Amino acid sequence: MKKKLIIAIDGYSSCGKSTFAKAIAKELNYLYIDSGAMYRTVTLYCMRRGFISHDKLDIQGILNELKDIVIEFVYNPDIAEYETFLNSENVENEIRGIEVSKHVSRISQISEVRSRMVELQRQIGMFKGIVMDGRDIGTVVFPDAELKIFMTASVEIRAKRRYDEMKNKGIDVDFEEIRRNIIARDITDENRDISPLRRADDAIILDNSKMTVQEQMIWVHSIIEKKINGS
Repeated sequence: MKKKLIIAIDGYSSCGKSTFAKAIAKELNYLYIDSGAMYRTVTLYCMRRGFISHDKLDIQGILNELKDIVIEFVYNPDIAEYETFLNSENVENEIRGIEVSKHVSRISQISEVRSRMVELQRQIGMFKGIVMDGRDIGTVVFPDAELKIFMTASVEIRAKRRYDEMKNKGIDVDFEEIRRNIIARDITDENRDISPLRRADDAIILDNSKMTVQEQMIWVHSIIEKKINGS
């Protein structure tokens, strides 16, 4: 049997981490986990419960109900992808909306929320054979991952990708609002006190501003083969 890996993919928002990670997981027949979807799901829950307002968070309310939030990834054979479920409800499309995007960084800064998500992520990765993408997978969640990749791309490229993704889902969005949101998200992610966005010392940088998914897969293929074969 081939050696199973934990593949950690970190980087900035809207870099195509999820698309890239899904492609790797599919090729290797690994489980794909979108850690960002987990934080988005917690954010959606908090929005529905009224724990988020324009200028403050009801931290105690969030902590009181954190244990009631059940997040699952369920495979949908019709689209050949995993979808995110919140307490048995499919929320995949709703968690990708601009309102959730506005608040997710604030929720992800809560230490208790991060601790709970990291605990769940480590449980999922216990037996390896997974690809997980996020902000702190290679630095915090799986510091001993066999392969770490740090993805980046220009702000304009990322905004365009996010805009196209949401338009294709029938969501009415404004390009400039998405661009501003991405810039603000970068600043927040890089400067938060808990698990800030950082490249792990042993992570390989991938700037995919001008690369297709196919070109990225060609790039990573030989790297994976070397890791699997122990070379």
